[in-house]
Amino acid sequence: MGQASVSELEQQTIRRVYWRLIPILFVMMFFNYLDRINLGYAGLTMNKDLGLSPAIFGFAASIFFLGYMVLEVPSNLMLHWLGARIWLARILITWGLVATLTAFVWNPLSLYVMRFGLGVAEAGFMPGVVLYLTYWFPARYRARAVAGYIIAGSFSAVLGGPISTSIMTFLDGASGLHGWQWMFIAEGVPTILLGLFTLYYLTDRPAKANWLTKEQAAWLEGELAAERAEIEQQGQHRLIECVLDIRVWLLAALFGCALVGIYGLLLWLPQIIKGMGNLSNIEVGFLSAIPPLLGVVGTIVVSRSSDKTGDRKFHLAAVYLLAAVAMLGSAYVASPVLAFVFLCVVGFSLNAGNPLFWSINASLLTGAAGAAAIAMVNTLAQFGGLIGPWCIGLIKDFTGSFSWALVGIAGFLFVASAIAATMRVKPRETELTGAIPSSVAH
Repeated sequence: MGQASVSELEQQTIRRVYWRLIPILFVMMFFNYLDRINLGYAGLTMNKDLGLSPAIFGFAASIFFLGYMVLEVPSNLMLHWLGARIWLARILITWGLVATLTAFVWNPLSLYVMRFGLGVAEAGFMPGVVLYLTYWFPARYRARAVAGYIIAGSFSAVLGGPISTSIMTFLDGASGLHGWQWMFIAEGVPTILLGLFTLYYLTDRPAKANWLTKEQAAWLEGELAAERAEIEQQGQHRLIECVLDIRVWLLAALFGCALVGIYGLLLWLPQIIKGMGNLSNIEVGFLSAIPPLLGVVGTIVVSRSSDKTGDRKFHLAAVYLLAAVAMLGSAYVASPVLAFVFLCVVGFSLNAGNPLFWSINASLLTGAAGAAAIAMVNTLAQFGGLIGPWCIGLIKDFTGSFSWALVGIAGFLFVASAIAATMRVKPRETELTGAIPSSVAH
């Protein structure tokens, strides 16, 4: 087969895989983030209804990540052994049920239980999807593929504010329920339905894909098998390797520091903005949409630049550095308008690092060790989710303002930037680069 034929087959195959898988993964990711962060919007009225202090609310937001850590690695191994179709559907259905039932919490303890349960139910989703992509996309196409669905998190934050606050406002009192209760129901039930659809729609491996031609499936299986063999030649294919590999620990520390900012800001942004002026809940919802909307732009721009230059880690260091500086600016300026502008810069830069991080993480190891490594990094990194939202609440309780909390977040982002700039990434970064052809991405 000539080079031109191979190139045409490659583009057709990747285009077909991209448009088959990325849209549904995008929708999954949308509801994944929505069901995590909608607590921030609920807190605008729920805190008063349930008598929650900032510290109690922050702990409720953080305990999710403890539940998430409990089953993260076992969940990713189950996906590797049972297949993505069954396991991702299980994750979606159970987290949708818990998210819906959160509407009926009545005191701090019941809220703690439901948020912990949401973390347990959702464990393994993010690294599981990243692992799933390694079954379908060669490494040179993976960064843009990750970016194609991971920006759904930003879209969720963009649309989540207006949607959540509108539900809370217009359905408040309907059938005797508070607006925040209707919000949890309206945003949890679609996840259950999506899980049922996943059982029908997803395919575990290219060899089982009846929507690919035999030639396309054979080419893709061959490419992926060659990549696995090349990584396994380094001897890094056993489960123990993910524990002994220093890159796993460095990536976990890096992403954990970033998560302090990502989740601290996502879960507290509505209340931070509410404190900037006399704003209605709907106004807060729409203003809260602007920083993550800029995050969508940042994700696209930075991932394209990373693919074009072949660099991952210095792009990652740069976006975390910019986010840290902007976070400090928001903490120290006196003008609420200027403080909000700095938060918009944080939104642009902070989320732009996600596809770069996941692209590096997914390319370290292969097989069961690869599945465990991806999950282990994400599990260890959840210390950022544990301490970020809770510490913001404690600092707010102690000082009466969010300024010192933003300074603390900036410090963690400076550490994340330093780790990204200095760590050694293997396999060679040239093996991690490449872009989906323009005919695929558009």
